[in-house]
Amino acid sequence: MAGFTLAEVLVVLIVIGLAAALVYARFDSDPRAELEREGRRLGAAIEHAALLAQWHNETLGVSVAGTGYRFWRRGANNGDDWSALSGDDVLAARALPTSFAAAVRAYAAQAVAADAIVPLRASGRNEPFVIELAAAEWHVLLFSDPINRVSVSTPSLR
Repeated sequence: MAGFTLAEVLVVLIVIGLAAALVYARFDSDPRAELEREGRRLGAAIEHAALLAQWHNETLGVSVAGTGYRFWRRGANNGDDWSALSGDDVLAARALPTSFAAAVRAYAAQAVAADAIVPLRASGRNEPFVIELAAAEWHVLLFSDPINRVSVSTPSLR
């Protein structure tokens, strides 16, 4: 008589149980925690870029729009010619999770265009800016101070 042994049935049940637990954990993730984690990641990248700008004596920048962010290097003549930064894993362009949106809300206490690049000067003295990351009904704000520290607010309702 051909059939399955008890051990084979138990292995299949264990595999199904593990797969169900992984699916449940993925769908049950807290959007607030994920939003705060992305905010901290972006804040750390901005602080890293500001330090690199000082170290290399060049102006770097960050653009935050829609579903991602990118870091830039200003051209030699310090005009408006920016080139995408490459060669640094921390400052690589990043696409946010699909349900997230990002925007620069203020730079030097003024509203800015959606495609603006926020400069991080070699002097280390930068204008304060505010970046918003949002997901569903929650959002976090990233606040930069003049000496390049970035703080992330706790997730709150929009």
